[in-house]
Amino acid sequence: MFKIHKKSVQFGRSTLTIETGRIARQADGAVLVTMGETIVLVTATADKEPRPGMDFFPLGVHYQEKTWAAGRIPGGFIKRETRPSEKEILTSRLIDRPLRPLFPKGYYLDTQVVATVISYDGVNQPDIVAMVGASAALAISGLPFDGPIAGARVGFIDEQIVINPSPEEMENSRLDLVVAGTSEAVTMVESEVDFLTEQQMLDAIMAGFEAYQPVVAAIRELASECGKPRMQVEEPKEDHQLKGEIYGRFSGDIRGAYEITDKMQRQNALSVIKKNGVDAFGGPEKSHAGDVRTLMKKLESSVIRTRILEEGKRIDGRSLTQVREIACEVGILPRVHGTALFTRGETQALAAVTLGSGRDEQIVESLDGEYRDGFYLNYTFPPYSVGETGRIGAPGRREIGHGKLASRALAAVLPSKETFPYTIRVISEITESNGSSSMATVCGAVLAMMDAGVPLKSSVAGIAMGLVKEGDRFAVLSDIIGDEDHFGDMDFKVAGNAEGITALQMDIKITGINREIMAVALKQAREGRLHILEEMKKGLSEHRPELSKYAPRIFTIKINPDKIRDVIGSGGKVIRSITEETGCQIDIEDDGSIAISAVNGESAAMAEAIIKRIVSDVETGQVYEGKVVRVTDFGAFVNILPNKDGLVHISQLSSKRVAKVTDVVKEGDVVKVKVLDVDRQGRIKLTMKEVADS
Repeated sequence: MFKIHKKSVQFGRSTLTIETGRIARQADGAVLVTMGETIVLVTATADKEPRPGMDFFPLGVHYQEKTWAAGRIPGGFIKRETRPSEKEILTSRLIDRPLRPLFPKGYYLDTQVVATVISYDGVNQPDIVAMVGASAALAISGLPFDGPIAGARVGFIDEQIVINPSPEEMENSRLDLVVAGTSEAVTMVESEVDFLTEQQMLDAIMAGFEAYQPVVAAIRELASECGKPRMQVEEPKEDHQLKGEIYGRFSGDIRGAYEITDKMQRQNALSVIKKNGVDAFGGPEKSHAGDVRTLMKKLESSVIRTRILEEGKRIDGRSLTQVREIACEVGILPRVHGTALFTRGETQALAAVTLGSGRDEQIVESLDGEYRDGFYLNYTFPPYSVGETGRIGAPGRREIGHGKLASRALAAVLPSKETFPYTIRVISEITESNGSSSMATVCGAVLAMMDAGVPLKSSVAGIAMGLVKEGDRFAVLSDIIGDEDHFGDMDFKVAGNAEGITALQMDIKITGINREIMAVALKQAREGRLHILEEMKKGLSEHRPELSKYAPRIFTIKINPDKIRDVIGSGGKVIRSITEETGCQIDIEDDGSIAISAVNGESAAMAEAIIKRIVSDVETGQVYEGKVVRVTDFGAFVNILPNKDGLVHISQLSSKRVAKVTDVVKEGDVVKVKVLDVDRQGRIKLTMKEVADS
């Protein structure tokens, strides 16, 4: 019934197996990829005909984690998987980026890759398995995919490079790096780094490149055995006569437009030129308008790339290594805990910081279980930032991806929870954009956090590098603008400081780049970010010594975990009463750590004093002031500490003879008592006469 093909290969410390022919046989390509006991089902499917008017490649990559794959049930009220999580969106982007450039021009069929995690062992991470599966499914599908590709995760643990480390090992790693590409070159890099040097990063990238080579070979063998015949795609035919006429007439105009350094003025000039091109060569009723626009775009690309390679001249007149003018402002919004406006050329980020308590931590559900995150960064890219109208609403994949990159760049410099017990939320509103808004977010976020008084371990800055490559000639560009990204061959983002790198992301539009180009890009990126750091110091050189008066004050104390129930009380009665009396917010951890969040120090001190009284042990011989809570014939019960009552026997009420307890005390009286004894059962014996005698 089944015609199964399998390939197995050693991948890091695990065996990776790719199987096809048993599941999802109606898809164009389908594979089960297994590593350890992690299994991902990946399918690749394309429509038979392109949508009318389609002039771009509509690829959709969907990575999805099924909680049942890890033997878990989804949290919340809806007990099923619903919207994609941030992790699923980020992994979908991670898989998409090395695949997309490997489809030919002229291929416009809707193509969908679906990677579903159906078993997870908690050791072998499914994102790398899914990436391998996406490549394998496309390789056998018959679709015009110029792969295969593969990817590997690289860690740096105890000064050693580790391939595909487990989540537990990653807790001690200074590097979380994903490298992907073909057998010839690296095409995609994504990383979070704890200050590794440029040389260490290069070594790690190349180690990942070498590690995934056997996987690429295995996919190629599988495709040769059972792959479907490759679909033939005709590249769009080019009208050479029309091209010559357009290039001859408009080359000078395009060159002139690219002498304009202001983005909006340049775009307006280019719009006029393109309209003139369509009017002149679009034919009857503009029937050839699409062809004309395509040729005009190619002319733009040719002008930009030739100027860079032959003249060393960039669109805005800068040298290859020059960073745009920078302005840094802080404290610009009075009621916000910390703010910064970071402007670099025509890219601008408005960053804001809000400080909160433990209750404000983000609860994240994953296949490994639920965890809490005390730092999160939200990135927003409104259409007005590029002078356009567009969709406003929930963040898209791009916004989530850019925000995560900036968040990774900042992770290494955040203070520990013990040093700074606040939840930190950073917002980055991109108010202008012309290249590298994610790196502007890194710079703005650092300044805003310092303005809020967050004691960062150091400042970091980010910069985006570009590439123009023709044959053996290449030029690496520092601090690229939008058109240099669009018409260039690489988007290489690096964040860090003088000590090293904290994040690195690379996407390549050509077949790949070699170690030499990466080394040049990293060197220029270091020079650029050091310059940016100096400019940031002009705005704010270190964190403010005091928090904003509008920020909450958080004080922490540690108690014996056995006393937690005393602080909470039956049904939360005690902790509610403390909150109501002091106005503080109180968060208790299982290890006995208590965070008291208040609008002022006096309220926090009051709450701390109450908690300390609750958890204090009764000491024999100690004098307490307490309230009479119950009177009996044989004595009075006095509350000396929260939840701690002791008995003053009738014989201990006074040095004189007492006929009736009520002759000396009544309920509600406040009296001084001394502890005589605490027996094995915790019963407290008190006296009033010794206090009176003293």
